[in-house]
Amino acid sequence: MPQLDGVLFFPVTPFDARGEVDTTTLAEHVRQGLAAGPGGVFVACGTGEFHALNPEEYQQIVRTTVEAVDGQVPVYAGTGGALPLAREYAVTARDAGADGLLLLPPYLVQSPGAGLVEYTRQVAAATELPLIVYNRGNARFDATTAVEVARIPTVTGFKDGVGDLDQLSRIVLAVRGALDGEPFQFFNGLPTAEATVPAYRAIGVDLYSSAVFCFAPEVSLGFYRAVTTGDQATVDRFLTEFFHPLVELREKVPGYAVSLVKAAVRMTGLDVGGVRAPLVDPSEEHLAELKSIVEAGRNLVSA
Repeated sequence: MPQLDGVLFFPVTPFDARGEVDTTTLAEHVRQGLAAGPGGVFVACGTGEFHALNPEEYQQIVRTTVEAVDGQVPVYAGTGGALPLAREYAVTARDAGADGLLLLPPYLVQSPGAGLVEYTRQVAAATELPLIVYNRGNARFDATTAVEVARIPTVTGFKDGVGDLDQLSRIVLAVRGALDGEPFQFFNGLPTAEATVPAYRAIGVDLYSSAVFCFAPEVSLGFYRAVTTGDQATVDRFLTEFFHPLVELREKVPGYAVSLVKAAVRMTGLDVGGVRAPLVDPSEEHLAELKSIVEAGRNLVSA
């Protein structure tokens, strides 16, 4: 099963002028990101608007990405929602050539820990693909249930999108203790994850998803180099001048974690279209702020 390393690339899903999936632009988006050197590609996940795709579109997106990557790095595909659909998406991703799955939360309902474990177990059983569990939204695991899902043979990782570092620390220690050295990876999956990378690394969670890689891979990689080499002064500059302002802008409107990324990709000259409802595209005022923030980030790299 693939072990992931480096910066993880989460492509957006391009839509054309008719609002349909644009696989030609997707392939170019993936190739451009791949040229920058990510450790893996996660397609049709949160940044890729998994929630807004139908099964046929999902199949097109995964297959297009797998073909564009051509085996250079692992390709993971999102799955989730209603259990029958989550299992269907898992099989579709496998048949399209994906190397693994990221399990997104079930749709809407609140459920007890035992239900989340069973949900994970049944989706995992649909294929032999390695599966990363996403702790987020209405799918929240504690140390006990995290250990249960980590013991499912094909579950290879746990991605946190909650941000409760006290709880996550207990989960990390409990899972590592229960698996007794077996390979298992933990990920920081908060929106604009770089803003919390130092805190997550302090509890042993080094991997993270980078939405910024979609539109400014040089900024994403510059920050990654600073973090991994212990250059705290540079880390602080990136956080102060780029990531924290981006987070402040992101928090102004629900859904901007995706909408701003797509807008920033368009600013690079690649027409990936807008977001699908119920998300909304950024206002002109916020687009101007975004442009200024991105320029500041690129200036840090060239300084």
